[in-house]
Amino acid sequence: MAAAGLLAAFAVQARAPAPRDDLSEADRARVEKVVRPATTFEKAEPFERMQAGAATSTKRINADAFSHPSANLKFEGEQRFLLGNGLFRKEWVSAPSSTQASDGLGPLFNARACQSCHIKDGRGHAPAHAEDSAVSLLVRLSVPPSEEQEEAIRAGRLSGAPEPVYGGQLQDFAVAGLPVEGRVRIYYEEIPVELNGGETVKLRKPTIAVDNPGYGPLHPDTMLSARVAPPMIGLGLLEAIGEGDILSRADPEDADGDGISGRARQVRDETAEWRLGRFGWKGNAASVRQQTADAFSGDMGLSTPLVPDHWGECTAAQKPCRRLPHGAQPRLGDQEVPAELLDLVAFYSQNLAVPARRDVEDARVLAGKKVFYETGCVGCHTPKYVTRRDAAVPALAFQLIWPYTDLLLHDMGEGLADNRPEGTATGYEWRTPALWGIGLAKTVSGEAGFLHDGRARTLLEAVLWHGGEAEAMRQKVVEMKKSDRDNLIRFLESL
Repeated sequence: MAAAGLLAAFAVQARAPAPRDDLSEADRARVEKVVRPATTFEKAEPFERMQAGAATSTKRINADAFSHPSANLKFEGEQRFLLGNGLFRKEWVSAPSSTQASDGLGPLFNARACQSCHIKDGRGHAPAHAEDSAVSLLVRLSVPPSEEQEEAIRAGRLSGAPEPVYGGQLQDFAVAGLPVEGRVRIYYEEIPVELNGGETVKLRKPTIAVDNPGYGPLHPDTMLSARVAPPMIGLGLLEAIGEGDILSRADPEDADGDGISGRARQVRDETAEWRLGRFGWKGNAASVRQQTADAFSGDMGLSTPLVPDHWGECTAAQKPCRRLPHGAQPRLGDQEVPAELLDLVAFYSQNLAVPARRDVEDARVLAGKKVFYETGCVGCHTPKYVTRRDAAVPALAFQLIWPYTDLLLHDMGEGLADNRPEGTATGYEWRTPALWGIGLAKTVSGEAGFLHDGRARTLLEAVLWHGGEAEAMRQKVVEMKKSDRDNLIRFLESL
């Protein structure tokens, strides 16, 4: 079945936005007033500097800017955060090992620690040259699905048809004695873009190749998609946004005729119920806990209660891989990462604080904010929300936050298309990423890249890659005065 057919078949799963049941009538009126878009730009809005509410970090800005806990965590929460931090940084080893609480890595894997990809809790980056290693970038794999697999995709049991031998993700590391799945190479073509005012920006268009596949040639119809690790800040706050607040912005048929047709992706959660997919580049996970479990399995080959296979991405066709020992210890639990450890890493991930804004009253930043609004960027990058009162983490409940995302899927055009469907997300669609903290990406890691595959080296490059539903906005950026364009970037750098 074609992608359009899958979307039509899945349409019956769509749910109408539910009114917020966590608010009194008085609170609902307050929330509706405070989240209205800005209409004047002479000064900053109330509380705009504290873009994660009371959870905002006001600590010194340096390379550790993304590694602080939610500022309003109580003592017990800070203890859990620190324990989760230790596990996030922990380097796992292959089994069997004398360090029995730390073994089970792989046998095939992309990293030994969460921190290896999420550098300083921030973004990964693409290799600058074809000969460079892909340290914090991975490659998703899939093939056209069979009828049975299409049914599984519609039912939410499968995200895509895995490559028959290599599975759904290429692992470029392996334990001793086992061949790696291959070496990722990224080749770039330069595309010049001329801007009003005489400026020329050179964009990098990537092409992915896999050298020396360790288990034979890939299927001839294999679809590949590169992904850099996204920043970790503010995830618990995104999880605490009311689902109805997000679904109310969906407009899959562009009923209002504005050219923007955001679409919600529904996925199965850990209880097998349909829920909004909020996390991952294509909205593949409904919760931070599920996303964490998927990363333990796919990136490090470690089993958890949510993904209990001890051999991670090793497929049935990779028999030598599945014959190797695993690291589950009966005295510690049935999985290599037992529930209590998974929960600590998830809690840490939920509570990495968003730094406070800088220069919110600067005249150029305010002018750039006006450009951001008038250009139409807020059509997808929704500025603000108030989180639910009954959020799972009390420190994140009922906070006015400014993430600049609608958490919906959008067609971003041919230039950004990976031509690889994932679940009900097409090969042209990407979930709108949050922008908070984006101005500090290079402070945290100088090599940090932007967009799903890290191709953009600067914020302006990232803007100029926008197409599809954002093509009209991109064209305005190309045609606007250089001073307006510079102010737009200053505003983004203040986030």
